[in-house]
Amino acid sequence: MHRLRWHAWPLLLCLALHALVWLVLEGRHVQGFTPRAKPETEVVTLTLWPAPPISQAAPSRPNTPSPSTASLATQAAPPPPSAEDWAFAAQYTLKNSKGYRHNWGQQVRSMMGTATEGPQQGLVRFRIEIAPSGQLSRVDTLWSTSDMAEKKARQAIASMPALPPTPTGKPLIFEKTIAFSPFAHDDPPVYRYDCDPDPVAFRNPFVWDGQSPQVRQEQAPTRPMTEQELEDCRKQLPRETIDAEVARDRRVMERWGWSGSQR
Repeated sequence: MHRLRWHAWPLLLCLALHALVWLVLEGRHVQGFTPRAKPETEVVTLTLWPAPPISQAAPSRPNTPSPSTASLATQAAPPPPSAEDWAFAAQYTLKNSKGYRHNWGQQVRSMMGTATEGPQQGLVRFRIEIAPSGQLSRVDTLWSTSDMAEKKARQAIASMPALPPTPTGKPLIFEKTIAFSPFAHDDPPVYRYDCDPDPVAFRNPFVWDGQSPQVRQEQAPTRPMTEQELEDCRKQLPRETIDAEVARDRRVMERWGWSGSQR
């Protein structure tokens, strides 16, 4: 029994030493550990200083002259058609009496006076009916862009001199635009192509009334002139003038945007 106690002491001593070492190491670990503090929320404060005031100077107005002192564009009234012009127009039957219609518009514009750039300039379009005797039967205003232009045109129409009879001996019905503007051109027409057949007016070939059988309606081609008709037509054509050719070229250039004279 004594011998068993003696042999138990080394085991107890070993366990005690292990326990002591474990306590020492655990104590060092606990002492060296520092818990991480929770990060505080960072607050960034920005101070915005007001911008220095900008001195706003009054905008300088352009030195534009008033309309009363500015140089405005003007265009004098064209001369009225001459007796020779009316003699030609009275016998020219092509294209719905083309020469007569042009002379009528030139006569009206010649009696309207000088056109000045400004709010009074404009266009007016009439529907005219002239009796076979040359007397005005009816005039209707289709549209107008200037009350002054319409007023002057109607005053000129009311005081027009007696006109020659219509070329066909029938009532002449047409529409005419009178331009009361310093930038308008009332040029003589070109008669060179008046013997060419008129293009066929477009008609929808697929029009349908919803009841009758659907049939595509082909447009009838224009009947060509015979040799005799073409010869008689060409006898009416006047000799072309340089002014008419220049006017035609200018109209083509203005239509397609090639001219720098547009305003």
